[in-house]
Amino acid sequence: MDAFSTAIRVASHEQHTEAETSTFMSDLLGGRLGVDAYARYTEQLWFVYRALEDAAGDLREDPVAGPFVRPELMRVAAIERDLAHLRGPGWRDTVTALPATRAYAARIAECAATWPGGYVAHHYTRYLGDLSGGQIIRDKAERTWGFARKGDGVRFYVFEQITNPAAFKRTYRELLDAIAADDLEKQRIIDECKRAFDFNGAVFRELGEQFPLSA
Repeated sequence: MDAFSTAIRVASHEQHTEAETSTFMSDLLGGRLGVDAYARYTEQLWFVYRALEDAAGDLREDPVAGPFVRPELMRVAAIERDLAHLRGPGWRDTVTALPATRAYAARIAECAATWPGGYVAHHYTRYLGDLSGGQIIRDKAERTWGFARKGDGVRFYVFEQITNPAAFKRTYRELLDAIAADDLEKQRIIDECKRAFDFNGAVFRELGEQFPLSA
């Protein structure tokens, strides 16, 4: 039987690819959208990561989710610094969640409150993605809109406390392989991982509707 970290990656590959190749993300990474689209995307991340990290303290001692609650991963403070740079000091008065973002954040909160395994599924899809493909977004944002390298505007993608991302990701996958869950629960977690990518894809679709390219 494959290691759980392998099984979860393989099973969610299709949904992962669909999210990564969405029209909005393709246009953003292709430099065809302005910085306002990037800022709007960053706003949505704030709502998602607040849902993840508001629950982290209560789950720290949980036998399933607790091992994944790592302070070096926390992103909310970095997102808030980015939003202050992108939107100005009054950004909290103007930031809004898209309907898909509200649904996404609500599902994370629901899992955190009732199902630690589901929380792990959302944790995995977000944070390991940030450490991997997220670095492509950071690099593109720096080059497209002139942000200082690893400076304000892209701090969400900068994990200052993780000096060796490859080693950290290996450790994270080892935690997945050792998760306190039977085979049935592992399959439920895989299904929730797929659902997490679907939520992410829905956010991208709504962002694409807000920022359509002119013909």
